[in-house]
Amino acid sequence: MADDAAAASALRAHVDALFPALQSDLESLVRIPSVSAAAFDQAHVAASADVVAALLRDAGLPDVQILRSARPDGSPGAPAVVARRLAPQGAPTVLLYAHHDVQPPGDAATWATDPFEPVQVGERLFGRGAADDKAGVMAHVGALRALAALGEDLAVGVTVFVEGEEESGSPSFLQFLTDHRDALEADVIVVADSTNWKVGVPALTTSLRGLVDGVVEVEVLGHAVHSGMFGGPVLDANTQLARLVATLHDDAGNVAVDGLVVGAEPEVDYDEAAFRADSGLLDGVRLAGEGTIAGRLWTKPALSVIGIDATSIAHASNTIAPRAAAKLSLRVPPGQDPAAAEDALRAHLEAHAPFGARVTWKPGEQGKAFHAVEDSAAMRAARAAFATAWGTEPVDIGVGGSIPFIADLLEVFPAAAILVTGVEDPDSRAHGANESVHLGELRKVVLAEALLLRQVAGLSGAPA
Repeated sequence: MADDAAAASALRAHVDALFPALQSDLESLVRIPSVSAAAFDQAHVAASADVVAALLRDAGLPDVQILRSARPDGSPGAPAVVARRLAPQGAPTVLLYAHHDVQPPGDAATWATDPFEPVQVGERLFGRGAADDKAGVMAHVGALRALAALGEDLAVGVTVFVEGEEESGSPSFLQFLTDHRDALEADVIVVADSTNWKVGVPALTTSLRGLVDGVVEVEVLGHAVHSGMFGGPVLDANTQLARLVATLHDDAGNVAVDGLVVGAEPEVDYDEAAFRADSGLLDGVRLAGEGTIAGRLWTKPALSVIGIDATSIAHASNTIAPRAAAKLSLRVPPGQDPAAAEDALRAHLEAHAPFGARVTWKPGEQGKAFHAVEDSAAMRAARAAFATAWGTEPVDIGVGGSIPFIADLLEVFPAAAILVTGVEDPDSRAHGANESVHLGELRKVVLAEALLLRQVAGLSGAPA
């Protein structure tokens, strides 16, 4: 125990000494606009992969490659970086995952700073990707640098896998795992793409909701007609779509689609005032649904309209719209089969077609939910590492979002223990304007990951 305490103290000192350079490297990464969405210049994604590869070489990993696999449509996937240091005979291997691509910046007017010019304000570093997930990349790099500075001969294999298309749905992910299975196989997989409970309190994400999305189209006419000549007996498609969408929730705001799974209430909950502040909910707007806030986020389904195709106000005329469509995003809790959830949603939409309108469902993406084994040897090692790094016990949390590729990891590596961690906190605003990472939290994440690698090295056999 004394040796462990001394090593933890030494690692903390090394992380503190290395952190200014680590922050500088993070800032350089943020300056690369590596948006993986097809409408953006993919040369920036390639440049980002090159920089990540260089960082991992400098961190002491001898085998570094930039690789691609085919997407389902046959097109090449985005560049991913795979860096390895093989395990000694009989020792476990840890796979460290992150992604170097980012979301589009959105409307520049909603940012207080240039999204691709990192700016530090107090303890926070602002910029697109500063939290999601270039801070995750640098957490891996920082942990490896700190361990190298410690000078120990670490008895664990390390593979770092940094993909380049997570923000575009990871379309080549499963094929990549299949193509490079031998290089990526590990006993413990650390996915650094989640969040902590709050600044000062770390978390391990033990559940994630799954995802079903698609487009529902409502048709009422073969062509547009004059709203004065035909309005009254004929309701326009926009109104019909609105009536259909309104059936998806009951009066309390609960999802009203029969056949969806509802899980148990979590043991922890959010303070409503803090949740309202974190979400930016306007004064006077009531929270939807019933039960705990955490339950509504983690263990119950959520259904949102995330896009609508309808006549714009600028192009409006006195005509009855013949058709309208909405893209729906359904989040489902652990225990819900996404295919069954989609069947239930389609059946609901078809059964509630207003006034006999023609309702068509066009399926989109599906992703499985995730629930971790909460008492594995790897999970215990992670809790110990987090407690040492923060000086407080970590919280087990769910996350309302989805990371569908975790299901792919479990499919290809069913014996691996998966740990979902992250650098974000409720103020990080990932995917939104003014995204940021708390630098003090990043420093703790680096230390926690270095400690975790030492802990896993000390586990005998497969640490799942």
